[in-house]
Amino acid sequence: MANTKSAKKAARQTVKRTAVNKSRTTRMRTAVRGVEEAIASGDKDAAKKALDSAAPLLVRTAQQGGMHKKTASRKVSRLNARVKEMAN
Repeated sequence: MANTKSAKKAARQTVKRTAVNKSRTTRMRTAVRGVEEAIASGDKDAAKKALDSAAPLLVRTAQQGGMHKKTASRKVSRLNARVKEMAN
């Protein structure tokens, strides 16, 4: 347990930041899952719409520190490739 005043404040801040980061991560994962489910169902239009809403969420999560910038970029790229592949 924190003993000093500054350590107690840091502990309070950590709890708040953890809640915010968890919320962002959950929102991002849900969006990615929506794209993957649309791909699995074979509905290209739904997959494209889901990707259009998930891509900005991924990028924003990275900008806000929820994941590395290159990780978000890689995920967007791979999802986009899978959606494009559905046309063939």
